[in-house]
Amino acid sequence: MDDLNVGVIGAGWMGRVHARAFQRLPHHWSSLPLRARVVAVADSAPSATAEFGAAFGRDVTAYDDWRELLADGRVDAVSVAAPNFLHGEIGVAVAEAGKHLWIEKPVGLTAADATAVRDAVAAAGVVGCVGFNYRHIPAVARAKRLIESGAIGTPTHARTQLLTDYAAHPGSPLSWRYAVDRGGHGVLGDLASHGVDLLRFLLGDIDALTAQTAIHIGRRPIAQAQGHYAVLDVDDPGLEFGEVENEDYVVALVKMASGVLSVCEADRAAVGEQNNYAVEVHGSRGLLRWDFRRPGELQVSSGDVYSGQPTGTVFSEPGDGEYAAFQPGAGIAMGYDDTKVVEARNFVLAIAGEPAELATLDDAVASARALDAMVASHQTGKWVSVS
Repeated sequence: MDDLNVGVIGAGWMGRVHARAFQRLPHHWSSLPLRARVVAVADSAPSATAEFGAAFGRDVTAYDDWRELLADGRVDAVSVAAPNFLHGEIGVAVAEAGKHLWIEKPVGLTAADATAVRDAVAAAGVVGCVGFNYRHIPAVARAKRLIESGAIGTPTHARTQLLTDYAAHPGSPLSWRYAVDRGGHGVLGDLASHGVDLLRFLLGDIDALTAQTAIHIGRRPIAQAQGHYAVLDVDDPGLEFGEVENEDYVVALVKMASGVLSVCEADRAAVGEQNNYAVEVHGSRGLLRWDFRRPGELQVSSGDVYSGQPTGTVFSEPGDGEYAAFQPGAGIAMGYDDTKVVEARNFVLAIAGEPAELATLDDAVASARALDAMVASHQTGKWVSVS
């Protein structure tokens, strides 16, 4: 087994999720053609790289500039988990350095950014993988299989929601996430991108959409503390406040290329909601519904009763996606980090030239085009073509 040396750009939570995923691969697949080893990390915060090194080994080389990591001749592949505004520049640079790329969504701040990364990956002939991990949840994989088998008849309409409260507190500091030039269009890239990918994964391409957005909290305190869930006392007279530039909320009516109408809704400042992510697909003979917070369950209604037809719960089991690599029997739930292990495995397989189910840079471009269309639709009040 040959080594695949990996560098991680971004030593925060997501960078560590990627690093753990590579470490766990042999625990679930003992015969992969490549053995992934994290050998380098880059982050502008020395404390972050120090913590990363303590967690993943003293042999991990730390850089304070991601360009130095790309110049490291040992590195074969790179995970990008940096802030959103860096994704486009770093993604292109990784490809141009001839290194395989696993990059978190959104891939840049606009469809132009995502397209530039996609084109650079294609020109370099490297593997590109995007962090749309919810499609790797076994229950979602089963939902796709049931739709394709005709179990719920012809799809008629669908809905995806991603509601959470990390930005619900008015004391959440004015970090890069709330600025258009660094955080893009807020909740659109952060959460709605996942909703778009789930719709596309289950139902195919998007034709057109109309959308509206909103900012719930227009001003936030300016401070150094800028963690994802940091909260400051808004009654502190010493605080200064700045304007929020991007969206807290979006709702879109989406017409799929198949003609199926769908709703995509996302909110980062939804009081009372904690990672309430879900997708449901209705068909002429039934429905499917999945809830992120009950990841191993899929609500299913299928049959020919129609009116009064019951809905039941089925549990993920071997045969659903990559479930069998983690659990031996139905009803033992997998977690968020497990989906990233599946992503890492598929990334490694693709690098080795073997078949793998990847969310690609084409998927990133398609999602970004839909997000750009949401912004344009809000501004014009019109339907916007995506295809």
